[in-house]
Amino acid sequence: MAYQYDLFVIGAGSGGVRASRVAASKGYKVAVAEGSALGGTCVNIGCVPKKLFVYGSEYGHGFEEAAGYGWSHKGVEFDWSVLRDNKNKEIERLNGIYGNMLGNAGVEVISGYASFVDAHTVEVAGKTYTAERILIAVGAKPFIPEFSGSDLVVSSNEMFYLDALPNKALVVGGGYIAVEFAGILNGLGVDTALAYRGDQVLRGFDEDIRAFASEEYNKSGVDVRLNTDVESIELVDPSKPDGERLVRFKDGHTETFGLILYATGRVPNVGSLALDKAGIETGKNGAVKVDNNFTTTAPSVFALGDVTDNIQLTPVAIKEAMALIDYWFEGKEVSFDYDNIPTAVFSQPAIGTVGLSEQEAEARGLDFRVYQTDFRAMKHTLSGATTRSMMKLLVNNADEKVIGAHMVGDYAGEIIQGLGIAIKAGATKADFDSTVGVHPTSAEEFVTFSAGALKPRK
Repeated sequence: MAYQYDLFVIGAGSGGVRASRVAASKGYKVAVAEGSALGGTCVNIGCVPKKLFVYGSEYGHGFEEAAGYGWSHKGVEFDWSVLRDNKNKEIERLNGIYGNMLGNAGVEVISGYASFVDAHTVEVAGKTYTAERILIAVGAKPFIPEFSGSDLVVSSNEMFYLDALPNKALVVGGGYIAVEFAGILNGLGVDTALAYRGDQVLRGFDEDIRAFASEEYNKSGVDVRLNTDVESIELVDPSKPDGERLVRFKDGHTETFGLILYATGRVPNVGSLALDKAGIETGKNGAVKVDNNFTTTAPSVFALGDVTDNIQLTPVAIKEAMALIDYWFEGKEVSFDYDNIPTAVFSQPAIGTVGLSEQEAEARGLDFRVYQTDFRAMKHTLSGATTRSMMKLLVNNADEKVIGAHMVGDYAGEIIQGLGIAIKAGATKADFDSTVGVHPTSAEEFVTFSAGALKPRK
């Protein structure tokens, strides 16, 4: 059967753009359907604008810390509309770059949301398109549980376009999106509380990192409330839909906030795809089921990135796209290593981590030792801030390889990228020890750990 396209991609996010662009550059006829802005979540309502907001919010603390260095910040004011609108201009610029990349590669961009007709056919805005292969790369969307007053909250999507900042805000959730936005709001001068129903924020991270980061968030000005959950929300004045919200917590106390952000997870964005028409099976939370080669239960349909609910990171989706291209056009079986993926949480302070946590190493039954330290960074000896940094290194006793590195503190994301290369390459503790440190930096702590930093373990 003759198809209109060799490849039809649903979703022009990071993974979809990479797959379509590379496939087109190899001479294949490719189309990509996107119902929103090019670049997907990361570029438009995720990593990029969020990092810009983090940069903007860090100045709030920076002006205070500058006093110890002789700088006066009298008369300093913040204008939310300037940050928001400048961010919008930058995102529009990036949208244009993505459009040019696709156009220059020969990819046809189709505006609209696609849904399946069958395993080789999709419909977009009333028109049908056929393809030999179809790739699902629609990502994920925020999940907000239903409860009384859930319509009065916002998700991370709306945070990038607020008309104005509130005087007081509540962030509900304990994951990386929650702690990042709590830090952003706090840094921009908003009285911010972070409520999480669990015992500690950042589930899945190393336990020491979680506890240390939570304490630092409190010190920075975020009111972290653990074992706290919302019962209901209502308007203080029903005649003012944009007015104050009254929150009733499950412990019985009430409090008013100008804004309530729910950052309670993300789920695969599959609602409008009509996957059943193509015989595509889904699993937990609607995640598209795939095999090791990203093939769904329909042999002509593939999926990658957040829609498979694996590791929800932009660089992972891009790497998966490249592996899939090699599988399609070079015949290489996918051999994607999900171990030792560096990641960062751009909270304040930031977190960087790569490899195993102490708890994961224990669960695997490994014989290992832990080096750990926390300290007041040199910068804050004059700033007057009580902020501290923490670093942790796990070493496998069987072969002396470093199997995990974790950090809380300034530039953690930048530092962990370099450590990720070393750990991926199989560096040993001796390799770390023999590396000359860059002085004076916080990063040199990772190459100067001695026996005195060994953490007692049971």
